[in-house]
Amino acid sequence: MVGCFSAAMAEEKQEKWVLQLCHGYDMPFSDVARQYAALFSGTGYKVATVFLTGNKNEQIAQSVSSDDVIFLENTSRDIRGLKLKQIRQVRQLCAARNYQFCIAHRFKAVYIASHVSRLFVIGVQHAFGGYERWTRRFYIQRKQKNLALIGVSDAIRNDIRSSLPEFTSQKIVTLYNRIDINKHKSQLIDREQARNRLKLPKDAFVFANVGRLHPDKDQSTLLKAFSRISSDYPKAFLVIMGKGRLEASLKQEAESLGIKYRTLFTGAILEASRYFRAFDSFILPSNHEPFGMVLLEAMVAGLPIAACNTGAVPEVIGNTGMKFHLGDVSELSELMRNILGLSNKQKAEISQRMEDRLFNYFSDDAVKGVFWNLPFIQPFVDENNTVHEQEMVH
Repeated sequence: MVGCFSAAMAEEKQEKWVLQLCHGYDMPFSDVARQYAALFSGTGYKVATVFLTGNKNEQIAQSVSSDDVIFLENTSRDIRGLKLKQIRQVRQLCAARNYQFCIAHRFKAVYIASHVSRLFVIGVQHAFGGYERWTRRFYIQRKQKNLALIGVSDAIRNDIRSSLPEFTSQKIVTLYNRIDINKHKSQLIDREQARNRLKLPKDAFVFANVGRLHPDKDQSTLLKAFSRISSDYPKAFLVIMGKGRLEASLKQEAESLGIKYRTLFTGAILEASRYFRAFDSFILPSNHEPFGMVLLEAMVAGLPIAACNTGAVPEVIGNTGMKFHLGDVSELSELMRNILGLSNKQKAEISQRMEDRLFNYFSDDAVKGVFWNLPFIQPFVDENNTVHEQEMVH
């Protein structure tokens, strides 16, 4: 364990700290940790982000914007079973500092943190089905006095409530994921350079999809829809960015549909969102998105979007993008035709609506206001109004 028990920590007992407990720092969870640390900027609280698994990593430590970052350096195997070692580790951390409450990401972190006596735990659920197992439901129900649950979308919140009907519904709420809009904009590579790096035709109209090549992402529907319009639009091009177990079968499908030479499979690309200005439109046919951070990245780039209207997608894009029904090839192909026909004025209007929606719902400041108005957070808003009024307006 790295840097946990220094003499200085004894002096910190009078300071107000929040413990953020994360399973690990693989993407997207290093950015998730940054998002939640940002909720406490300017509030008088300090944040200690603790990673249960993963070796010490100074780059990660710098990226999560926390007052302290602790790597417990367990392996994935270590945190199977009863997790007694990890419970002891977290109890020791809580004995050394005045942690007011804990934000725990995913069930294993919730389970470990909830073994600390009198520690209020806020469990964040990032995917569907987190509480389907009866053992988890039984455990969570017993702990609800010192526990609240957050879903990263209304779709996830409703999934949790459905799994835990006896849990107080007011303590199962939504808190959206967010994006550092200005940072992402500043990191976008310009169109010409991005196209050169991806080896895309300069004059092509590029539809793009980014994600795992997995049945849940349903790139097959996208290939079929693109094949329907490709002969009418000879300059249309399709990019699929990502890797996964369906790569070979999707490439075979593109060949059988006659679009092999109009479809580019790039594989996984580091910091893929930096290349989004190479694209003219973003298509997301996924059938079960719990949130869809890639949609926020596409919105930052101002790309016209067509996305499947399942999961949390309608919540994210609102009226800024087009929606189609799951697996509806005909509907998606018509939306792609519509996107091809957009005027520059219409594209500019879409981009502006996206920027407005990002700042109003998915920026750090917007979500910070929502967080500090949650009912179970009110006991932690001190009498000195440490959280400024303007930050508490939804």
